Amino acid sequence: MLTYFLRRLLLAIPTFIGCTLVVFVIVQLAPGGPLQQEIRALKMASAEGGVGGGMGLNDSDVPPEALEELKRTYGFNKPIIERYLSWMGVWPRETNDYTITLGESRKVGGGTRLLVTKSGAGYTIVNPEDPNDDVSMWEVNYSISDVDKSRTYYVFQSKVEGILTGDFGDSRQYHQPVIELIKERLPVSIQFGLIGFVITYVIALYLGVQKALNHKSKFDIASSFGIFALNSLPGWALGALLLMLFATDKFVDVLPLGGMQSPDYDLMQIGSKILDRALHFILPTIAYATAGIASLSMLMKNAFLENLSQDYIRTAYAKGLRENRVIWYHTIRNSIIPLAARAGTLISIFLAGSFLIEYVFNIEGIGKLSFMSVLARDYTVVYAFTVISVVTLLLGNIISDFILALVDPRIRFR
Repeated sequence: MLTYFLRRLLLAIPTFIGCTLVVFVIVQLAPGGPLQQEIRALKMASAEGGVGGGMGLNDSDVPPEALEELKRTYGFNKPIIERYLSWMGVWPRETNDYTITLGESRKVGGGTRLLVTKSGAGYTIVNPEDPNDDVSMWEVNYSISDVDKSRTYYVFQSKVEGILTGDFGDSRQYHQPVIELIKERLPVSIQFGLIGFVITYVIALYLGVQKALNHKSKFDIASSFGIFALNSLPGWALGALLLMLFATDKFVDVLPLGGMQSPDYDLMQIGSKILDRALHFILPTIAYATAGIASLSMLMKNAFLENLSQDYIRTAYAKGLRENRVIWYHTIRNSIIPLAARAGTLISIFLAGSFLIEYVFNIEGIGKLSFMSVLARDYTVVYAFTVISVVTLLLGNIISDFILALVDPRIRFR
């Protein structure tokens, strides 16, 4: 079995690369990215200054130097595969770049002044104020303008950093490292995810068994109708309905309207804090768990009915075992196998966050962060959310196989 899971982990590597590469290319080629937004901002500034036609300007109306500098800032002066490798952290990326004119010195980071001159087929970089200063970490390159084919020279430093080194970059919208944004919001989504996961399985397990034991009864028919109705209602829509029913003065105003805690939470005693947090968790948790309860309870019922008709169950009754022991010890052990097979997948979904539910309840989780980042074209956050989603999904599938092997002794992975 160990060999099997090692192979699965190794297979996850090309799967991860393929998924992230597809998303990276699509996002990079999609219109309305950060480069286009910066160009639009320049056009609007030009229009307000009365210099040109405003929004009617095209890229050729933007100064070539400014356009090339924007492309360097967002990495669009490099081939897309090189951008992907730099984002992954396996290819050096250019940082601390400064536009420079050959033969003219300029001040760069740290107060250092650099002078770049042509030297045969290459370039020489020195500090004109201190010729003995070590400036070997600086390199020089140039970009060719798509507008007038002119060259723009710049100096830069190379650095290998990316998701494999734990650096997801900086958020353009929030102006702070993406990893810090994730650290702040991921625990929120994990809390709701794990609570929803436990509640989903406990309720689905019990409800599925009761529906199987009362097959075709009024309880079974009524609960099936309710389950199918809830299953057809998205979690975010159910959340909005619950807020209207239980968090507004139109019906019963007994629960908070959203968020994780009350404004005066820090001033409360420990008991009041627990109660306040529990009240804020009620409605979002219901919205999280409803869809899972609907599908898993029917899955549990069908598996339980199938096992009730097996020979080993009839043999257990024939041997005089009590009904409760037959049901809760023999039958349920084999009936939970289909549920166990889905456990890992559900964990990955919960940990990745549900952006619409978080948006409805104004919960600052990773789901809402990714949703707002997509709207704002904050690509560094979008890429980070892609990594989290792919990793949790891959690990969730492996966890499902592991749980399946634990609950079903007939399973032997080779």
